[in-house]
Amino acid sequence: MIIEIDEATSKRLKIYQLIQKPQLRGAEIFASQLSSHLVALGQQCTLITIFEGDGEVPFHGEIVHLNRPMGRRLIDLKGWRQLAALIAREKPDIIQANAGDTLKFAVFSKLFFRWKTPIVFRNANKMSDFIDSKPKFWFNRFLLNRVAHVISVSESCSEDLVTSFSFPKTKIDTVEIGIELHPIGVMPVDLVSIFNRGPVLIHVASMVPEKNHHGLLRIFKMVIEKIVDVQLLIIGKGKLEAELKHYAHQLGIENQVHFLGTRTDVLEIMKFSKALLLPSKIEGLPGVILEAMYAHCPVVAYRVGGIGEVIEHTQTGLLVTKDDEVLFTELVASLLSNEALRKKLTQSAHHFVVSKFDNGMIAKRFLEIYKRILSSSF
Repeated sequence: MIIEIDEATSKRLKIYQLIQKPQLRGAEIFASQLSSHLVALGQQCTLITIFEGDGEVPFHGEIVHLNRPMGRRLIDLKGWRQLAALIAREKPDIIQANAGDTLKFAVFSKLFFRWKTPIVFRNANKMSDFIDSKPKFWFNRFLLNRVAHVISVSESCSEDLVTSFSFPKTKIDTVEIGIELHPIGVMPVDLVSIFNRGPVLIHVASMVPEKNHHGLLRIFKMVIEKIVDVQLLIIGKGKLEAELKHYAHQLGIENQVHFLGTRTDVLEIMKFSKALLLPSKIEGLPGVILEAMYAHCPVVAYRVGGIGEVIEHTQTGLLVTKDDEVLFTELVASLLSNEALRKKLTQSAHHFVVSKFDNGMIAKRFLEIYKRILSSSF
């Protein structure tokens, strides 16, 4: 029996990575990078996007676009059938659902069309933070109970599943998000004039409520009162964009807040910025923090989710209790006026992230878990 298991799990695995849609969001970027590294390890990976989208993802292998309309995200029998047909034809060994919509899509496809491939859920947030009613709780518990395994992005996310949903510890592993280790280029030409105006702060996130852009803008207004020529770059898009631009105007800071939309040169921008600001209300473990550490850009963030697992206060970044906007402002101002502090934080953070969060090493940990799941199914 041991020989059979070894033979089964040493073969080249066929892995499906299920993502929401083609877009440069954290979950999609990491799934793409993970897939590339798994291919480099000799595995076969296919990236499957569920919903329609006009973006691109950083994966050069096989991509299947189901192109399902977002309006069908609750009930989509046709889409579930599409996935089932793909699985019946290609016979993948593992399907990883990356983020909530993909978990729901995979689970219902499996329930309705009775395919057997194990589902692994990549949990990137504390799920209980999004539960505000009993029906939501029972629905999410129903989904979780139908996966073979969960790979959480942080220990706090793993613990949340156990305490909030009574999910068995034996079916959870924690594997953090990783980064790509490659040279960082020069300052983007189109931003030179902004950097010449004064010290630049940066924020990178989708424009959704949990990222707390309104709090970010209030904090930035208080920073301006201390350092008048400071600039803020906001990278990302989302449903709140128009509202946030109006709020910046209301605060009288619109001339120093620059909405850049989606960018592919985030590391280059970070390299020349004075700090990454992340006053999120809810987080798992955002990859943007690790990217900032790699780019020698110090981080100031609320201590939520798994952020405290990678940032040690005053050693690899600065942490603030959630909603303390005054202290957040003071710490940002201290970074801007204290070059020695910035240098200390960035050197320690860079060494930490390079030694522990290389995506090549992260991919090996995922592959070991996949093989363990498959061996236990024999």
